[in-house]
Amino acid sequence: MTRVDQWVWAVRLAPSRSQATAGAKAGHIRINGERAKPSQTVKVGDEVRVYNVHEKREHIVIVRELLAKRVGAPIAVLAYDDRTPALPPKPERVLTPFERERGMGRPTKRDRRLLDRLRSGEFD
Repeated sequence: MTRVDQWVWAVRLAPSRSQATAGAKAGHIRINGERAKPSQTVKVGDEVRVYNVHEKREHIVIVRELLAKRVGAPIAVLAYDDRTPALPPKPERVLTPFERERGMGRPTKRDRRLLDRLRSGEFD
């Protein structure tokens, strides 16, 4: 048996043990649907849900192996089955003639004249 805050940190679902403990205290970690305290034990087969505040999404994992010490990422992935739904694809943005791509800088005098002509309806 391993503490849930320790296991979440060991499998790299939380960047530090103190953040895993704080997340459990705040109710961001659930075991089998129930809110978990930091010292609650986790067993093989439990469903653990960890809400990540920064990503604004919930990770759903099934415990396959108990880890007490933090391990490398390739080994940590083997300790759980990830059931987190995939993120929906980002919608493609269609640029209107009045928008410039990010990083293009300020419009040149020629670009500005073309934009003025488009806005006035000269090309219609």
